[in-house]
Amino acid sequence: MRRTLLVILVVALAGLGLWGYFGGVEEVTQRRVEAALVDAGVPQEQAGCMAARMTERLTLNQLRKLERLGAQEGETATPLSSGEILARVRRVDDPEAVEVTATAAAICALGFGRRAQ
Repeated sequence: MRRTLLVILVVALAGLGLWGYFGGVEEVTQRRVEAALVDAGVPQEQAGCMAARMTERLTLNQLRKLERLGAQEGETATPLSSGEILARVRRVDDPEAVEVTATAAAICALGFGRRAQ
């Protein structure tokens, strides 16, 4: 019985390791970023493109900061202009996150970015 449990544990750990090694964590993160962008009003195609670029260039901590960003008192739930979007991103107080987000938005809006698969 003990040997069976040990084998199951080793196989489970190996499976998790392989999942992580082959991009499982990155894929989940990219999907979460894409969903958050869509919830914020970004069109699906552009959100997929932006999520791919953002997850390649930002740390998990930077992505979490952006994920927690929301409307403040007096703002609409969904930004109505690019100026409002940038004002909210600037609240993160992380110049790299602002630069990557703005660049990804511009590249993807112009159709130069690749779509996330």
